[in-house]
Amino acid sequence: MEVDLKMASKLGQWAFIIGVVLAMAIGLFSANMEASTRGTLSLLLVLLGLVVGFLNVTEKETVPFLVAAAALMLTATSVATLQSIDLGVGLGNYLAGIVSQIGVFVAPGAVIVALKAIYSLARE
Repeated sequence: MEVDLKMASKLGQWAFIIGVVLAMAIGLFSANMEASTRGTLSLLLVLLGLVVGFLNVTEKETVPFLVAAAALMLTATSVATLQSIDLGVGLGNYLAGIVSQIGVFVAPGAVIVALKAIYSLARE
């Protein structure tokens, strides 16, 4: 059983790393992507976020994860502010794209972790 837990932990770690890198790439290049490609990649981010929520967050890490996820998702909602940071190169648009896609990645994991926490509280 220990091998299975280690395997699940590794899968969760890789899902997190791939999710963050993919979110950044989609955020950077989304302006040049077709809508169907962007949609497919966003779906992949959602699936990776679910894997992270199920496999990568222990009960001890629940509160810090949910606080960090809430902060990221609140930042993702302030896209208009990020887009106003231009500096002549459209930097704000890139930042907004990255933060938005990280929000897409983090939100499903946050839902799973929050549901696990509620279940744990209801069980006690």
